[in-house]
Amino acid sequence: MAHRSDDQTPSLLGRFDLSPEPPAVHTKVLRDELVAAAEWAAQYLSELPRSPVARPLPPQARSRLRAGQLRPQGGELGGVLDFVRDEIAPYPTGNGHPAFFAWVNSPPAPSGIVADLLACAVNATCGMGENALMDLERGTVRMLADLAGLPGSTGGVLTSGGSMANLLALATARTWFLTRRGSADGPAFDRDHARLTLYYSAQAHMSVAKAAACIGLPAHRLRPVATDPQDRLDPAALRAAVTADLDAGLLPFCTVTTLGTTATGAVDPLGPVTELCRSVGMWHHADGAWGGLGAAVPALAPHYMGVGGIDSLTVDPHKTLSVPVGCGALLVPDPEHLHTAFAHQASYLTAGEPDALPWLSHATIELTRPGTRALGLWATLHHLGRDGVTGLIKHYLALADQLRERITAEPRLHLLAGGPWPVVCFRITDPDQGANHSDADALHTRIARRVQDNGRAYLATVAVHGCTVLRAALCNYRTTTDDVDLLIREVLHAADAEHSAPGTDQPPRHR
Repeated sequence: MAHRSDDQTPSLLGRFDLSPEPPAVHTKVLRDELVAAAEWAAQYLSELPRSPVARPLPPQARSRLRAGQLRPQGGELGGVLDFVRDEIAPYPTGNGHPAFFAWVNSPPAPSGIVADLLACAVNATCGMGENALMDLERGTVRMLADLAGLPGSTGGVLTSGGSMANLLALATARTWFLTRRGSADGPAFDRDHARLTLYYSAQAHMSVAKAAACIGLPAHRLRPVATDPQDRLDPAALRAAVTADLDAGLLPFCTVTTLGTTATGAVDPLGPVTELCRSVGMWHHADGAWGGLGAAVPALAPHYMGVGGIDSLTVDPHKTLSVPVGCGALLVPDPEHLHTAFAHQASYLTAGEPDALPWLSHATIELTRPGTRALGLWATLHHLGRDGVTGLIKHYLALADQLRERITAEPRLHLLAGGPWPVVCFRITDPDQGANHSDADALHTRIARRVQDNGRAYLATVAVHGCTVLRAALCNYRTTTDDVDLLIREVLHAADAEHSAPGTDQPPRHR
């Protein structure tokens, strides 16, 4: 192809400066839109406490979002903010609101919001190639490991969340186990893989079973282990299950404990499980997506005895620390196990320095990885400091204690045992339901729905010991005692509405 002479070739820089074409925009246009977006975001967050917790998405709006129709001609950059303001922001999950108690979904920390914007501008990948954000990720992983009470040798990777961290952990455990047996490949792999068995608390998060399915373990080789009266994994039941499988010729390869169960906030015993794993050659992974940093808090530390002896730990900074959504972590005291499981070579991916550290893509299944995780986590930890981290968790624990006190003081409510993590389960004391569990379960489901629909507070239900109960998780740094009191009022108001609904002759009993 012939090249034009200099006087015939338009300046690329000049073309973008004078009449930029998408995706490029003039610097002033970008600056103005960023300022407008920042002003809107700050106002949106400040107005959240006075807004409904959640709003139902109208069918017409849902249809528009699902249609996925792309116009031939592009739109103005300002249309992005208009679209978010009109079509997205009015219909949130609700987790930014201080009266949201449904799930362990925290609001975004301000430092994380700023960091996400800046990381998007830098746009470095934390999977391949040496760059500052990759080293920052290594550093933030060390910070998490230190807070969690893990050894100084600990490494790992940031992930999209706890589900991905658990998947990586089980894949690593499998490779470790089969490598030690000399069956990491070939016919021996097929033979041994067909006998692998996995153990976890009956209260474990569903992501554990999903991760097992993803690495090829069928349901009939998964062992949900019974729990004790405090909803903790029972070491005696675990030992019995492992012994029975060994006698049957199966290969127990990993046990997963839970640090902060979703339903009741229980913490499984770490020391006895590690001791059993060592005695039979199993990997011990702890799912601490919510409660992985409990060792840093004096009130919780006794529950974490032995945490330094586990083989891997999941932590979710976007739960415990309010880092914006999309930041989990897998921490491994011996990070070489991750490299054994995930390192792959390619001629187009060659490290520059012979003595360079392995790229983080060698410790996970992702090659392209966003830098928003590392910078958002660093910014949040930088803003909090160690004392701020422990203070944040203490704040949630104190709110949970206050909610338990309010429930205990209210004759119409019954508190269920739980903890030590800040989740509170309770039931309506309704003599009209008698011993009919199905009626009582349906009542609690309807009450939760009424609370949600009223829009002033938001909580969910969960099954505890075979019964449907109301469940409130305390994980929002903006939540106050006033929000706790509001939740109680809303639950009682919903219970009154149930008794006065058509088809009942019960008068309202709460004023």
